[in-house]
Amino acid sequence: MADADLSNDLGERVRAAADAGQALRLVGGDTKAFYGRAVAGEPLPLAGHAGIVAYQPSELVITARAGTPLAEIEAVLAEGGQMLAFEPPSTGPASTLGGVVAAGLSGPRRPFAGAVRDSVLGVTILDGLGRRLRFGGTVFKNVAGFDAFRLMAGAQGALGVLLDISLRVAPRPRAEAALAFEMGWSEAQGRIAGLMRRPLPLSAAAHHQGRLHLRLSGPEAAVAAARAELGGQDDAPGFWDAVRHMALPVFTPPKGLWRLSVPPLSTVDLPGEMFIDWGGAQRWLAAGEDPTRVRVAAATAGGHATLFFGEGPAETPFAPLAPALHALHKRLKAALDPRGILNPGRLYPDL
Repeated sequence: MADADLSNDLGERVRAAADAGQALRLVGGDTKAFYGRAVAGEPLPLAGHAGIVAYQPSELVITARAGTPLAEIEAVLAEGGQMLAFEPPSTGPASTLGGVVAAGLSGPRRPFAGAVRDSVLGVTILDGLGRRLRFGGTVFKNVAGFDAFRLMAGAQGALGVLLDISLRVAPRPRAEAALAFEMGWSEAQGRIAGLMRRPLPLSAAAHHQGRLHLRLSGPEAAVAAARAELGGQDDAPGFWDAVRHMALPVFTPPKGLWRLSVPPLSTVDLPGEMFIDWGGAQRWLAAGEDPTRVRVAAATAGGHATLFFGEGPAETPFAPLAPALHALHKRLKAALDPRGILNPGRLYPDL
């Protein structure tokens, strides 16, 4: 296990780049280079800044440097009978904790356990002037104010260089069961909505090619009782791991992939194969469809569409922001990266 604190060296690199007006392309494991706009800048390697700083299973918190491999984090948590509740997808063996937080991607447990940002308790960053800043802490509590540390989840490195991250972790469930049912999406949609209103140990719900897939997680007695009540068939072994890590064929269509975030009970009128996850709130679609049509359909359903990877509007893979929201993003960028050197343009051309 690597253990190296490169904070001072990274700070010097960022300060020198700020003085020279040199753009930096932040690189951790570089397994998510496909996600977002291309960045033209000098690489700032972060993978060497690694190691677990603090972990006590009884505290349900782990703090680690951003370059720590995700696999290492999960192995240590597993030894303590714990896990990352948001089930981040691993986009390769080099995936790092910093990349997980910067990308803000969550797995199938997301509707039941929260998103990446919900698990982030605190971060230490370098801002665009090389200043070391700490936001948040290591205790989960609700307070009035602005949770700046949660802004780092999904910011793609545009607001700061992540140095270390404190995350709330969760106990691993004592038992799990994966069930499958033959039914169309309209029937499955209603069934999922009904199940989510009940106190069942449901931890994932997806639909694909005429099959509803459910996962139960929790105490052995609760899982056994729910499984007996719901019926269905045993799902394919490893199905939910394949969903989490996007290893099913549907996630690698030849021309790329759209990710639609919409209300769970909405209707999305688009042709083509679609994988529906998060109980209906996240839908994946092959990217061969016309970009305008995809975005209009997502907006009509009350959500938005992102080109996850592949052919399409490379200049705007993320959904355009409303003017007021775009202005807010620019103010945040100016406050934390006044010279615009950190992953410039990764999210939008002027951010």
